[in-house]
Amino acid sequence: MMLYHGTNIDIQSIDLALCRPYKDFGKGFYTTEILEQAQKMAKRVARIYGGNPIVNMYEIADNYKENSGLNILDFGRNPSERWAVFVMNNRSKGFTDFGCLDCNFDYKYDIVTGPIADDDMTVLFRQYQNRMISFETLLKGMTFRETTSQCSFHTEKAVQLLRKVGVLQ
Repeated sequence: MMLYHGTNIDIQSIDLALCRPYKDFGKGFYTTEILEQAQKMAKRVARIYGGNPIVNMYEIADNYKENSGLNILDFGRNPSERWAVFVMNNRSKGFTDFGCLDCNFDYKYDIVTGPIADDDMTVLFRQYQNRMISFETLLKGMTFRETTSQCSFHTEKAVQLLRKVGVLQ
C-alpha cells in the first residue's frame, strides 16, 4: 500500500522529535492513502513556510494492521463520537488525563488511522468546547463532511514499517 506525506521538503529520514504536538491523533508523522490530499497539504505547507510543494511517497505492507507487536487504533473512514473526543483531547493543551484511552499524549497507540479534522471541524470543536453548541449538534455537523484519510505514526517501531519509495514535485 502507498502512503503519502505532503510537505515542502524531501524527507530523508523520519524524525519523530521534529513532529508538532497537539495534532488530531497526537504528536507523530502523518500520511494519507489519498494522493490528492497529500498534494493539497504540500501546497499549503509550501505557501505557509516557503519552498516548493513535495509529496514524499512511502510503501507499507498491506497487512500492517495485523502486526501483533503494534498497538493500532483504527477509526475507519467516517467521523464518529469516539473519534471526535479523541481529536479534541489530542488537540487540547489543557487536557491532562494522559492515561485515558481517548488520547495519545503518552504514545499508547503506535499507529492511528481515521478521518482528518479539517478547518470546518475545528470550528465545530471550538463551538462545542465553548458551549455554543451541544454534542448532538457537533455530531450532526460531522456527518456532512467529505471523507478524508490519515494514518499517523507515533513510535519508532511504527515508523520502521515505512519504506520511502520516492517523491513527487
